[in-house]
Amino acid sequence: MHILLVEDNPVAAKSIELKLTAEGHNVFVTDLGEDAIELTAVYDYDLVLLDLDLSDMEGLEVLRAVRAKKIRTPVIILTATSDIETKVKALSAGADDFISKPFHKAELAARINAVVRRSRGHSESIIRTGNIALNLDTRSAEVCGVPVHLTPSEYKVLELLSLRKNSVLTKEMCLNHLYNGLREPEVKIIDVFICKLRKKLAQASPGETQIETVWGGGYMLRDGPETRRVYAELQPLAA
Repeated sequence: MHILLVEDNPVAAKSIELKLTAEGHNVFVTDLGEDAIELTAVYDYDLVLLDLDLSDMEGLEVLRAVRAKKIRTPVIILTATSDIETKVKALSAGADDFISKPFHKAELAARINAVVRRSRGHSESIIRTGNIALNLDTRSAEVCGVPVHLTPSEYKVLELLSLRKNSVLTKEMCLNHLYNGLREPEVKIIDVFICKLRKKLAQASPGETQIETVWGGGYMLRDGPETRRVYAELQPLAA
């Protein structure tokens, strides 16, 4: 996932960044609230992790400014306080969740997955798209009940397509999701990943990949009525 971390404590920021990157997420870190407001307006993040105690402005101000711009990116508040009033203010201002420091990395990972999947309309950690079942918790995929081995980059592409299924994703969006705007290769690398992903999905299903090319637009993972019917007959993917 593409995550914006807003934290002005360099030690805490580095620790959280390492935890998230170890989970396979792309993380951009800033210590300024003003930067966070601008970045969320420009980039389509899957999630924002926002500390309340920033050097240039309060985290609640950042949250209110982001929501005032009609930006719906999920926001999880990170703070050392466990004060109920602060939590109520944060949730009322538009926060999606609240984690008090210190926290265990497993809790952070679980909350991130829960918040992001709910924001995309998925109530479970397993996203089903036709014959494909993607498990966000185990970062694994199955097609027609058969496990499919994916490279980290292939998984990230499928994750993005699954979270936003039935929506057209440009190659630039996919590229930013994979590389977080840093050291990006040529955009045509996305075509390579899509090609390899299609082959693996087709090998595990009756020749179908469900990844459609939208000419002049990008790619889309479609959940059509026929593929929904087929997958409904399959056994659920183990969590």
